Amino acid sequence: MALNYVWVAFFLITFAVALVKLIFFGDTEIFQQIVNSIFDSAKTGAEISLGLIGMMSFALGIMKIGEKGGMINILAKIVGPFFHKLFPEIPKNHPALGSILMNFSANALGLDNAATPLGLKAMKELQELNPNKETATNAQIMFIVLNASSLTLLPISIMAYRKEAGAPDPSDVFLPILIATFFSTLVALILVSIYQKINLFNRVILGYLGAMGLFIGGLLYYFSGLQQTEIEIFSKVFGNLILFSLFTSFIGLALFRKVNVYDSFIEGAKEGFEVSVKIIPYLVAMLVGIAVFRASGTMDYMVAGISKAIALCGLDTSFVDALPVAFMKPLSGSGARGLMVDLMNAKGPMDFAARVACVIQGSTETTFYVLAVYFGAVGIKRTRHALPCALLAELAGVIAAIIISYIFFK
Repeated sequence: MALNYVWVAFFLITFAVALVKLIFFGDTEIFQQIVNSIFDSAKTGAEISLGLIGMMSFALGIMKIGEKGGMINILAKIVGPFFHKLFPEIPKNHPALGSILMNFSANALGLDNAATPLGLKAMKELQELNPNKETATNAQIMFIVLNASSLTLLPISIMAYRKEAGAPDPSDVFLPILIATFFSTLVALILVSIYQKINLFNRVILGYLGAMGLFIGGLLYYFSGLQQTEIEIFSKVFGNLILFSLFTSFIGLALFRKVNVYDSFIEGAKEGFEVSVKIIPYLVAMLVGIAVFRASGTMDYMVAGISKAIALCGLDTSFVDALPVAFMKPLSGSGARGLMVDLMNAKGPMDFAARVACVIQGSTETTFYVLAVYFGAVGIKRTRHALPCALLAELAGVIAAIIISYIFFK
């Protein structure tokens, strides 16, 4: 229901703004721009969905091998105690636990192309446990919101853009991004736990969170002593080595247990094709709504209004130029990335606002895209508290990014 109101608001606000620009400012091109954006974004939505077919087919084929060979069950046992507390609806050692773990791991390592198919696989498995197929379960909401909180350990793409823009130290945003994304994920976990009455002070949860905290702290300590080129090499080798090792272990264990590996892969790959086609309407709907909102210029008016409000309060406005990235990120990842790159090109990569934009880009997620694709893939219409929790976690990530940027760069 929340997505329904948001989607309708995109069109109503766009129409009102465009009408004002036409009548009072004589902008005769505005409606043509909006209509053109509809056609372009609809085409983009279909292209994105069709582009996922290959990776979806491969990923779900591999996951089917892991499921029949028993590796998914092994992964589920490893995270079982922790995930059982966060996802009490999921039966012990259910395959969904392994899929959720792999999705979170791929996201953390910055392997976006692998993370989406794995996430859709997890949603499909969670949907099998759903007694009301059109209403999101607590487990699905917890998974979606944590997924949308953007827990990132290696923001390599952002550092690469900074290097391309001429930054003498492209990795200077690494620590701020890691800290900011930690806060956004923590807020996501707390908010959903409050809604779902999950006790985060349980010793099992605290034990796993403490171990993860030590792991992240160790990574921070290790990376702080590396040069930019060393970080890039490590991340490329480490992330992809882990991913390919998992794929190989799935195949090896299935072969050892005398599973027909090839037939299992084909069975899973067929599911991947079906899922890719199924998400097209949901993705097109969301991208069109976002496109008309952008084309009307409403985003620019929002940024200008906030800038004036901050100035009137007597606060520093150095970060305001980065706000378009914050507004755009939950709507469009590519749009936010374009704004970030434009800002670095216009003001230089070492400009404070440009650095803030990079931290925001790395510590937030494309919330509406994630909700539209993941819920759309399994036919969920009533998303309950998923959207407000995800957006509040997004807001926490933006606020943390701004504050931490002041601490590091001002």
